[in-house]
Amino acid sequence: MLKFLLLSALIAVVLAEQNVKPQYMEALQDKVVGGSEAQPHAWPWQVSLQYRFLYFWYFHACGGSLVRRGWVMTAAHCVDTTKTWRVVLGDHNIYVSEGTEQAIAVSNFYVHPNWNPNSLANGYDIALLRLSFDATLNSYVQLASLPPFGQILPNNNPCYVTGWGYTQSGGQLSASLKQAYLPLVDYSTCSRSDWWGSTVKTTMVCAGGGSDSACQGDSGGPLNCQVNGRYYVHGVTSFVSALGCNTLRKPTVFTRVSAYTTWMEGTRRIN
Repeated sequence: MLKFLLLSALIAVVLAEQNVKPQYMEALQDKVVGGSEAQPHAWPWQVSLQYRFLYFWYFHACGGSLVRRGWVMTAAHCVDTTKTWRVVLGDHNIYVSEGTEQAIAVSNFYVHPNWNPNSLANGYDIALLRLSFDATLNSYVQLASLPPFGQILPNNNPCYVTGWGYTQSGGQLSASLKQAYLPLVDYSTCSRSDWWGSTVKTTMVCAGGGSDSACQGDSGGPLNCQVNGRYYVHGVTSFVSALGCNTLRKPTVFTRVSAYTTWMEGTRRIN
């Protein structure tokens, strides 16, 4: 896995590029802390974003969400154009071929134009991946439902983060997709001085803040929030505290998808 430990006494932000190392940031790659194994294909829009490593071997680096048959949404910090990338859809155990997977090469990357890897806490941590061909939709692979532009959910709205990460610091990747229940933390709470303070922006979503969290390798993956009995992807996994992924009152921070739906629609339309 891609791993970067960029330590600070205050915050840590997920990175995917090894040459970007602000001193106050820390990588968030490859884990769901706490939680449980998901039912196979319960989150059929979840993808594994993988880069080629040694000839034909591919390594899981980040998560993502299938938002159109030929498009995947992920975190900007996951995008490294010096590598050869693919997405794997319809997967559950990333080490076993189950016959449900679709592996599709990434043909192009579209990072939000305001993204600055040297100022990660400013936000804009979102990117779209253009696939080399469209995914086939079936019972294992489905499109994510995205929220309407500007929608903000209330405090404690039920949400789940999903990914193939470590279950604890210093551990190993989970072979099977995991999920963790992370109730949403509203901005007025998350921006308090004893929580994230001014680090969190209104274009971000906080969730969790207790024993369960996202962590290294879950970067770019979805925060799945229930609204009127249906799950919508309201967040793209972005950063956690340098004190630990599941630090009390330092909930996982996600890019708020509803702040960027107009940008995504425009990007897809002209590309």
